Amino acid sequence: MAHATSSILHISSSINGETKSLSSSSQLRGNYPFNLPSSNNANFTKKLVIYAKRLSGLEEALRIRRERELRGSTTATRRPPLRRGRVSQRLPVPEDIPKPPYVGSRELPEISSEHQIHDAEGIARLRAACELAARVVDYAGTLVRPSVMTNEIDKAVHQMIIDAGAYPSPLGYGGFPKSVCTSVNECMCHGIPDSRQLQDGDIINIDVTVYLNGYHGDTSKTFFCGDVSESIKRLVKVTEECLHYGIAVCRDGALFRKIGKRISEHAEKFGYGVVDRFVGHGIGTVFHSEPLIFHHRNDKSGSMVEGQTFTIEPILTLGSTECVTWEDNWTTLTADGSPAAQFEHTILITKTGAEILTTY
Repeated sequence: MAHATSSILHISSSINGETKSLSSSSQLRGNYPFNLPSSNNANFTKKLVIYAKRLSGLEEALRIRRERELRGSTTATRRPPLRRGRVSQRLPVPEDIPKPPYVGSRELPEISSEHQIHDAEGIARLRAACELAARVVDYAGTLVRPSVMTNEIDKAVHQMIIDAGAYPSPLGYGGFPKSVCTSVNECMCHGIPDSRQLQDGDIINIDVTVYLNGYHGDTSKTFFCGDVSESIKRLVKVTEECLHYGIAVCRDGALFRKIGKRISEHAEKFGYGVVDRFVGHGIGTVFHSEPLIFHHRNDKSGSMVEGQTFTIEPILTLGSTECVTWEDNWTTLTADGSPAAQFEHTILITKTGAEILTTY
């Protein structure tokens, strides 16, 4: 868990970012008028038309493909919009389990400006927390099936975490009422587990963060529930690929902005949108800190340092990347109701690359 926007931190598995850009194709589709020369200048007219097609053709093809896939996924399933179910009371945590400092306050913690760089002992503790988070999210995935309530997944995850002597980091973070985030279908992130039953054809991102021995380990995966359409399966597959493409550019001295560039390049091959509002973040003894990791193209300054840890957690959509947030101030959905998928790992920067810590 740990998402954020450029103006306010939400919760899930990231934190902060927001940019806008004008596409070249929109300039060529008539946002403002321009005049062609007279017909007796045929060569100039021909060149202008060909040039416009070269600029907009690929983007237009990708847009058409996305629209077809979106129509296919929504028409085939006729899935109703996501609705909030009943949210049960938060689950108790034994007194002897160490808790993060934000527990007990409903105030959203500030994002720490300190980059988290660890010594050997710190890395060992962080690795243990991350391995536990990885085991928990995989266990949670085995519970995904039609008719299961997301609240049941939360309860099972909560029990597994406290049985390991750890604290579920989302619980009480800025008032978040549950131990895990469950984001279904068009929910981009920060979904609150409730009484809604999973349906055949759903997808669900389960975002797990644990606090063990003073360190947070953070990871998420998107799972299939029953028979999922091919278009949505492709979205999920490409989202996971984007995560690993982003990780592949990481190493000591690498520029942070290379992550967003590489993720965007791969997503655009399939016509998918990369959400720019939610980002990755530094992690360790503090849940959310600098650096903020943007998953879209950006001009962020700064380079990675050996021993540094942060999350990468791209969200891709089949349609619009614009979003709306429910009144609970957490649950964030695509504005057009199109499906969204996300994957996340906590990584450690090494001299020659990056180690994925959220594996076991």
